[in-house]
Amino acid sequence: MLKKIKLKILLIMDPGIPVPPRLYGGHERLVYMFAEEYYKLGHEVTLLAGPESQCNGKTVTFGANDLERSRKARFKEARVVWKYLRRNGNNFDLIHNFGRLIYLLPVLNSPVKKIMTYGRPVAPMGVKIVNALPNRNLIFTACSNYCVSTGSVAGTWKTVYNAIDFTQYKLKAEVADDAPLMFLGRLDRIKGLHTAIKVAKATGNKLIIGGNISHTADNYNYYKTEIEPQIDGKQIVYLGALNDSQKNEYLGQAKALLFPIEWDEPFGMVMIEAMACGAPVIAFNRGSVGEIVNNDNGAIVSNNDEMAEAVNTIKRIDRKACRKNAEDRFDVPIIAKQYLNLFDK
Repeated sequence: MLKKIKLKILLIMDPGIPVPPRLYGGHERLVYMFAEEYYKLGHEVTLLAGPESQCNGKTVTFGANDLERSRKARFKEARVVWKYLRRNGNNFDLIHNFGRLIYLLPVLNSPVKKIMTYGRPVAPMGVKIVNALPNRNLIFTACSNYCVSTGSVAGTWKTVYNAIDFTQYKLKAEVADDAPLMFLGRLDRIKGLHTAIKVAKATGNKLIIGGNISHTADNYNYYKTEIEPQIDGKQIVYLGALNDSQKNEYLGQAKALLFPIEWDEPFGMVMIEAMACGAPVIAFNRGSVGEIVNNDNGAIVSNNDEMAEAVNTIKRIDRKACRKNAEDRFDVPIIAKQYLNLFDK
C-alpha cells in the first residue's frame, strides 16, 4: 500500500534541460511537480536529473544540459545511472523513471517497485526486450490512452494523465465579445498555426500567438514562408516564447485556444493550461484530444469550417466550469496519488 506509509522515492529524468525548466520543457516540469507533491505528502524524495536541477528533496545531477549531445554522451549518461542504481537502487521503495527505459536495467528484477512513465509515443521494441528479461514490480504508464496504445505490446500498462499545478493559473471568468483567439505552442507545421490563422481571418477575430520558432530547417522555412508574412501586429500578433506569468496573462484574455494539430499529440499540456485560465479549447480530433476536450471545456472538430463554426459559438462555455472540469481530472495532487496507488492492487 504505497500511499499510506512514508516512502523513499527516486525520480529519474534525462539530462538536457534542468528540472524544473526555465522556460519550455513540459516533461521536466512534470517531474518537478511530482517531486514536490511527493515531498508534500511526507515522502523522502531524491531527484536524479541533469545539471542545475533541484527540488525540495535531495538532488543528484549528471550529464549535460545539451539537447544535441551525442550518442556517445547519452551512453555515458546511462552508465552513470546504472552505477547509481547498482549502489543505491534497493534503498528506495519506489523508482519513478521519466527518462530512458534502459536506465532501469540494474533494478529490473529487484524487489523495488518501478514505474516507467512515457510522455510521447513509445518505441515498442525496447518494451518487448525489457519484458523478455526477468523483471519484477514494473508498471508502464503513459499520458493518455492513445499513448498507451503505441507501446502496450508487453508488460503491465496503465494510463495516468499529465498534470499541471492549478494554483499557478488564474481563472478569468469573463472576457469581452471581441476577445482574441490564441495559439500556444512550437511554431512547427504539425502544430497547425497556419490553420489557426485561417480560422481567425475567416471569423474576423484577432489571433495572438505564443511559442518558440523551431530551428530545424523544414520548420524554420515553414515559419519564414507561411507564417511570418501573415503576422501584421494587428489581427495576427506574434508574442514570442512565453514564460508562465505571460501564459497566464494571455490565456486569460483569450476567448478560446485553437489547437488545430496535424499529428497525434500524446497529450498537449497547453490544452489544460488554457482551461485552467478559463479559456475553452477548440481542437482537431487527433491523438489524445478526445480524452481531454469535452462539451464542458471546449469543442472537438474535424476541419477548418467546423473550427470556425465552433469559434462563433464558443461563448456557450462557462469559463468557471471549464476550469473545474479540467482541475478535477488533471491537478497535480490528483495525478500524483494515482501514481502512488498503482501498486495497491
